[in-house]
Amino acid sequence: MLASVNQFDLHASLEELNALRYNPAGLPILDLWLVHESKTQEAGSERVVQLRMKAVAFGAIAQTLARQDLKVMFHFRGFLNTSRNGKGVVFHIQELHT
Repeated sequence: MLASVNQFDLHASLEELNALRYNPAGLPILDLWLVHESKTQEAGSERVVQLRMKAVAFGAIAQTLARQDLKVMFHFRGFLNTSRNGKGVVFHIQELHT
């Protein structure tokens, strides 16, 4: 049986930051929106890629992002999961690089 892999890397900028909140154990949580735009090749043609994605960060990464200005670009790494309501995808940020 092959191991499953769910790893997602994205260069994106901060579009919207919600207020930092805390779970019952006191862990910081930040809900945010990221935007990405790039060009890539698909089927021999250049394609413009535009993406707006819901994301969430926990702990120290949440605290760091909560202090950032909007439109700042980062390299994010993490995994994708279904949102709580089952409608859509949420990017769970595990690493952050400038």
